[in-house]
Amino acid sequence: MAALGFALFGVFSGTFSQTVISGKVQDGKGHAVPNASITVKNSFDGATSDSLGHYSFNSSDTGLQTLTVSSVGFRPIEVTIQITGRTIRMDLQLKEELNELKAVTISAGSFAAGDSHRGAVMSSIDIATTAGSNADISAALKTLPGAQQVGEQEGLFVRGGTGQETKQFIDGSLVNNPYYTSIPDISTRGRFSPFLFKGTVFSTGGYSALYGQALSSVVLLESVDMPERSEIDASISPIVVGVGTQQLANNKKYSWGMSYSYVNVGVYFGLVSQKPDYFRIPAFHNADANFRIKTKGGMIKYYTTFAYNDLGMRNVDIDSPNLKTAFNLANHNWYNNLSWREILNNGWKMTLMASYSTNLDNIQQQTQGSDNQPHYYPDSVYWMKAKNFVLANKQNLATGKAVFEKKLFGLSSFRLGGEYWYNYNPLTYNDTLRVLHDQLISGFAETNIYLTNELAAQLGVRYEYSTLLKQSDIAPRISLAYKTGKDAQISAAYGIFYEKPDNQQLFFTPNLKFTQATHYILNYQKMNKDQIFRIEAYYKLYNDLVKTAPLSYNYFTYNNGGSGYADGIELFWRDKKTFKNFDYWLSYTYLNTKRDFMNYPTKLTPDFAATHTASLVMKRFINEWKAGFNFTYTFATGRPYYNFMINNTGKYYTADEGHTKDYQSLNFSCEYIPSLGKVKPKTFIVLFASMSNVLGYNPIYGYHYSFDGTTKQPITPPANRFYFIGCFLSWGVDRTQDAINNNL
Repeated sequence: MAALGFALFGVFSGTFSQTVISGKVQDGKGHAVPNASITVKNSFDGATSDSLGHYSFNSSDTGLQTLTVSSVGFRPIEVTIQITGRTIRMDLQLKEELNELKAVTISAGSFAAGDSHRGAVMSSIDIATTAGSNADISAALKTLPGAQQVGEQEGLFVRGGTGQETKQFIDGSLVNNPYYTSIPDISTRGRFSPFLFKGTVFSTGGYSALYGQALSSVVLLESVDMPERSEIDASISPIVVGVGTQQLANNKKYSWGMSYSYVNVGVYFGLVSQKPDYFRIPAFHNADANFRIKTKGGMIKYYTTFAYNDLGMRNVDIDSPNLKTAFNLANHNWYNNLSWREILNNGWKMTLMASYSTNLDNIQQQTQGSDNQPHYYPDSVYWMKAKNFVLANKQNLATGKAVFEKKLFGLSSFRLGGEYWYNYNPLTYNDTLRVLHDQLISGFAETNIYLTNELAAQLGVRYEYSTLLKQSDIAPRISLAYKTGKDAQISAAYGIFYEKPDNQQLFFTPNLKFTQATHYILNYQKMNKDQIFRIEAYYKLYNDLVKTAPLSYNYFTYNNGGSGYADGIELFWRDKKTFKNFDYWLSYTYLNTKRDFMNYPTKLTPDFAATHTASLVMKRFINEWKAGFNFTYTFATGRPYYNFMINNTGKYYTADEGHTKDYQSLNFSCEYIPSLGKVKPKTFIVLFASMSNVLGYNPIYGYHYSFDGTTKQPITPPANRFYFIGCFLSWGVDRTQDAINNNL
């Protein structure tokens, strides 16, 4: 009994000496945090907060102790307390753990594509199979808001900007000639396949300080890393024949690959008549190679591509129906890209990039008679004499870039680096040689700051100096994003952007200065893995745009006296959820813009800008049929056109103006995968067919005028429809399931 009494005394003594610790756990906004764990460190004493965040427990410890608090999605904290036997009231505050999957993203002005980008709008296979794109990256991006439907020139015309104002970068390095050489009144396609890239970012404005010399927009292409396994590919069609291989080492530490394709449209043009008279059928040779090697903490990648093409075509001369204008082109292009990314010590990451490209265009144009022999004219008939010329234009660009990134707290990071471009451009026009040298030196710094999962900011600045212009600029960039609810956020961006004038202008007036645009962007986005809704408003202010001095139609004097603005609203909706095995997206662009640039006599809506543009893209894959069907419908209101002339007194005026008819196009493509469902097939086959402009609508992009203004000639496509059929074969990698998963 005595022993029992002493034991009971000890129990009750311990109970009466315990201290009550209680309080409430909240987040940074004052909201209750349920199910938080609160314990005395190195003790069994503790509790879990209830649905209102309240907690309470008894502790037998005394003296200076540490209270630990943790909860899923929040940063754990430790609080020092003094336990003296008296009741302790301790309210606690947890800060949300920054999590990449939950955190807000800077989305103002940019669309991501590819598996490597969270919240992707389009994957690489989306780009390749969007009806009407024919695997051209820029053509697919035209179905997104912000881009104009310009069919007579290559390039992306974005938010009131010219095609020259959108630049493309591969692994951080500028691509100097991303499109095949311009052909009169025909839009040429891009040089690169979307399957070369694991990620694509289409920034319609407000882009990062890491990139420059693009007044309106950038397209950022990130090349793929190691292939899954070795493979061999082949493609066969009436237009193109190609073969390629990608080999992965047994240790999966390095890979190499190469491919070649030959394009000749002779058979196709024999079946589908073209408006130009091709006296030399367009032919293209394309070859590329790549090498990738894993390093201790990163990867080295090298990519090279070579292309050669030639063509010759005649059109009726607009100043005389009895004459023809003959155009000859031979193009050589070689592009090289080398990159090295590496994880360094102390949270640093290094990315080094270098590229070299050379592009040679040999162009000859003649005015010819019915016998296809050239007609020459005296100086007095200068408008006809200028149509006969020989041009050799060689563009060489070497670039180097270094980016160093430091991981800060949470998801925050800091980047800084520099960039160097060397441009050498000799041009021979008839017997006159002009040479352009320029060095562009850039430095940049940028930080991403994540204050919480709901609030983030990107602050950056870029410095540039051109040795040719003898001018420097400083361009600040700011972006903010705030999460308003589940899967929803608002973003804003501001930035100043500079771009050198075109080389063809600098040949004649080398003392020009940078053109400038200021971007203001605000957007709202709600996005999950199956649905995306996005609305964005923007305002752009242009300064120092290049203008010509209209003197006798001899535009060889330039100045920076131009200006302009663009504003608008854009909508985007994508839905993979509502209808089973059916994927679609809808985009709409409203654009209000005016410019006083080039030979414009005053501030006018540029001739490439449509007020309203909309696209509807639909995709359906039917497993039972082993086939997919894709449709794209695009509509745009008419674009303005102008004819500027000089009268006998030297007055410059608008002799004719108006709007083209509305543009519309319905495109269709389909694919059939006979190897789908087979067990370990040796050959993976995809049969593909497409037709653009199914309804045969005849668009008018604008008008050409004769010298005296009496003849007005519409600019139309070379053919109303474009057809393609092809067979794609692969040995080694089964890509059919990828096609289904990505909703071909």
